[in-house]
Amino acid sequence: MTTEHIYSPEEKRKRIFGIVGAASGNLVEWFDFYIYAVFAVYFQQALTAPDMNSTAKAVYVWGVFAASFFMRPIGSWVFGRIADKYGRKRSMVVSICLMALSSFLFAALPTYGQVGMMAPFLLLLVRLLQGLSVGGEYGAVATYMSEIALKGKRGFYASFQYVTLSGGQLLASLLGVIMLAFLTEQQLQDGAWRIPFVIGGITALISLLARSRLEETLSNQDSNLKESGSLRELFSKHWRSFLLVVGYTAAGSLSFYVITVYSKTYITALGIPGKTAGIMMTVALFVYMLAQPVFGAIADRIGRRKAMLIFSASLAICIYPVMVTGMHAVSGSPVMITLLLIFLMLLLSFYTSISGLIKAEMFPPHVRALGVGFSYAVANAIFGGSAPAVALQFKGAGIENTFFIYVIVMLVICFFCSWKLPKEPEYLHHDH
Repeated sequence: MTTEHIYSPEEKRKRIFGIVGAASGNLVEWFDFYIYAVFAVYFQQALTAPDMNSTAKAVYVWGVFAASFFMRPIGSWVFGRIADKYGRKRSMVVSICLMALSSFLFAALPTYGQVGMMAPFLLLLVRLLQGLSVGGEYGAVATYMSEIALKGKRGFYASFQYVTLSGGQLLASLLGVIMLAFLTEQQLQDGAWRIPFVIGGITALISLLARSRLEETLSNQDSNLKESGSLRELFSKHWRSFLLVVGYTAAGSLSFYVITVYSKTYITALGIPGKTAGIMMTVALFVYMLAQPVFGAIADRIGRRKAMLIFSASLAICIYPVMVTGMHAVSGSPVMITLLLIFLMLLLSFYTSISGLIKAEMFPPHVRALGVGFSYAVANAIFGGSAPAVALQFKGAGIENTFFIYVIVMLVICFFCSWKLPKEPEYLHHDH
């Protein structure tokens, strides 16, 4: 049974404002981060060597996309330590400032024609800065939202982390559709690709105002502990939790990037025009975003553990037949392909709606942001960010379908990791 918690109207307003404030910054962080994926096909012409063929350019640009994920563990360590030692609010404020800076730098990148080989190098450098910022974002936001959410409804409120994460991806995709409606692909390649990064930098500065007014959730007692934010403390006393979180995050991140990022490349290869594919992905992401609170509320009812088991089992069963058989069978119908994408995203929602919360509940407050962020970043770097590049390697070798077998194997591992999660009711409504 759910324990009923009574809040004063003022306390309830404060907590909901905290959720909104943290979530708004998260929206901007991920919008800025995903602009890269949406506009990569346009700036790759300007920032890579003209004598490279289109495949080599794509491999480099998506390789840079993957490389930025390897900055996430560093970002999660740096910002996780700040969050656990000096406060969740300070960590979130610094990370949004860094994202604003890197977005403006991205907009100002010189072309290959201007600086030669320095252009692709600077692309990598600025993208690594974005990876550092996002690496710090996830752990601090997941921790903050789990701590400030109304008790008994944590799944519902914590789901807004992925509402804004997918919302950022949706807005980036929508911006791509809007710009293609007003500009030609040639104009985008000639320099209009810089506009989204300017927009991203400006919105980051605006969200900074909301974050600067957040209420701190880290207690003085926890921040003053010598072990607060310490990797030694994390690995000496909480390594089992760390490995468990890495186990289910690996499959969750891999599935997320396959379904929400790589699938656009996949359906374009089926003969769907790029503009149509962009609209299809925008529609699917919109439904996915709206679904997060629904699945968060479901998890509050059935329990986090059951939600995780449903996610890993159902997606392991469905992803191969949907992507390999279903997509090809309806390749002439954008509507049917969009419905298949939405179906996979809904299965994914059993994980994404509560992913930050279940990670936060695995660690004590004094290493919570570090534990959540670092475990997520490690799994995401190895399995999530690499997904498009690895899929392209499989495709280049003529065995693209085998890539989905790899996804299934990771989901099976996730199933067994989820099985190890504590059973309800003790776990479901446990409050740190």
